[in-house]
Amino acid sequence: MLGRMKLSKLYSNTPLNFGPVKFIPGLNVVLAEIRLPENRKRDTHNLGKTTVGRMLDFCFLAGRDPKFFLFKHADRFNNFVFFLEVELADGSFLTIRRSVAEASKIAFKKHVAANQDFSTTADAAWDHSDVPFERARELLDSLLDWRALKPWAYRKGLGYLLRSQDDFRDVFHLRRFAGVHADWKPFLAHILGFKAELISRHYDKERELAEKQATAQTIRQELGGSVEDASKIDGILLLKQQEADKKQQLLDAFDFRAQDKAQTKQLVEEVDDRIGALNARRYSLTQNKKKIVSSLDEGQILFNPDEARKLFLEAGVLFEGQLKKDYQQLISFNKAITDERRVYLQEEREEIDAELKQIGTELNTLGKRRSEMLAFLSGTDAFGKYKQVSAELVTLRADITSLERQRAFLHRLQELRTEIRTLTEERGRLQSEIEADVEAQNADKMSLFSTIRLFFNEIVEEVVDRKALLSVSPNKEGHLEFRAEILDEAGNATSADLGHTYRKLLCVAFDMAILRAHLHENFPRFVYHDGVLESLDDRKKENLLTVIRRYTSLGVQSIITLIDSDLPTRAEGGPAFFDDSEIVLLLHDEGENGRLFRMPGW
Repeated sequence: MLGRMKLSKLYSNTPLNFGPVKFIPGLNVVLAEIRLPENRKRDTHNLGKTTVGRMLDFCFLAGRDPKFFLFKHADRFNNFVFFLEVELADGSFLTIRRSVAEASKIAFKKHVAANQDFSTTADAAWDHSDVPFERARELLDSLLDWRALKPWAYRKGLGYLLRSQDDFRDVFHLRRFAGVHADWKPFLAHILGFKAELISRHYDKERELAEKQATAQTIRQELGGSVEDASKIDGILLLKQQEADKKQQLLDAFDFRAQDKAQTKQLVEEVDDRIGALNARRYSLTQNKKKIVSSLDEGQILFNPDEARKLFLEAGVLFEGQLKKDYQQLISFNKAITDERRVYLQEEREEIDAELKQIGTELNTLGKRRSEMLAFLSGTDAFGKYKQVSAELVTLRADITSLERQRAFLHRLQELRTEIRTLTEERGRLQSEIEADVEAQNADKMSLFSTIRLFFNEIVEEVVDRKALLSVSPNKEGHLEFRAEILDEAGNATSADLGHTYRKLLCVAFDMAILRAHLHENFPRFVYHDGVLESLDDRKKENLLTVIRRYTSLGVQSIITLIDSDLPTRAEGGPAFFDDSEIVLLLHDEGENGRLFRMPGW
């Protein structure tokens, strides 16, 4: 048979300020007596009955909340060290030590006998001391060995075991479950007997699906809201790349890396010198040709003997005979000499013309070459075109980069669409499996859920004489909806469960039904309910206490807190409502000694 897995003792290193609370296996009552008449009408009395549950949670390694009174008033509580003794499944005991000043350093000690006091025990005597907080939680999870909670850790279920007043607002959704439904609904389904793995996976798929859809929406926004067809983008990209290749080839034709501008400049200077020399030679030849032409013109015989004779006759001079003969001889001689000279001049002029023609051809060639080299040096034509083509290529490449980015986005978008379809299908399949499982557990009279719902109804019916229905069903999204309702005589749900009194009763019934259904497993067997009898009428209070005692006889340890004014009325001289052994902590309003912390209020 499994051990008790119950609370054994809560104490501190300063018993004068915080006395030990020894728990018994059955019903444990934390009773606050309001003895001063002026306090009877007050809603709160700050005696510490609610604080007991908070101290249990602290020792079970609740996170460090700066609003928690121990830390909020650290100047008053830094010297406190608290100890919680818990009975384990094998019948041995575990003591957890946690101080206020070093709340993240935990110590553990296993022992055989109950009701120990390790408040003065040195660190060396502890099995584990100064264990870092997260590691301490893991270690405590292992030591408690509440394996029926797996794969969740021990703290996941503590909210149903340590119900504060705030936790009576909803049967299922506890105050500590402030996160999304995925944080607590799978666990709740697990302890009710459903396939929690399906529910966890369903939430995981939904989360993945939401992330993929958000990413897809972001990509669509990156694309400017309009999603082009991938084939169209690929086509435009192909054309742009082809155009860019052509322009790159054109730029490659302007490859000046093999040219040496200094050498080119030298060549230009040499060409200029040659052009200058040729021009000087052409000028010289032109001048010589001009002289030759002039000489050829001057070499003509302009003297006419007949006209000369007529002139002499008019002058009265006889121009006949020897004089005329001698003059003609002179002309013939002069003509012979002139003809020979003209031959030489003609030959020289032809040579000058030929050289001038050659010079002109060479000057034209040199002039063209000079212009090309000057264009290279100045960059007026070639580099201007180079710059233009380069600018066009830069624009093209920018377009290509943008298109490639769009293509990458579109490719990713297509992948996301495929993933979204796959996740949607997987989510749908999981939803179908969840629905099938819920239907099967509801239909199976021997299922854990059917057992729990019978226990739940039994408790409520015994207390208020109404049937109660615990139901679980998937909604249209496949999420489980948990409901706890009180039924009327016709078996229909009523609004009675909406009142605070009945909602608290439903919470108590749920917690106790869960514990009873798991008595055969490694599952905690204690439950703490704060102010459990508040607002109930006397008959219902007695009914509830009867149920609680019956459950303690089955193996459920119950810790309840109440104010004496919440006790059912008993005839004077009648038996006490609780045995002295059941009242594990008696608080009152007559001074500091009546408080849980025997010190001035804070």
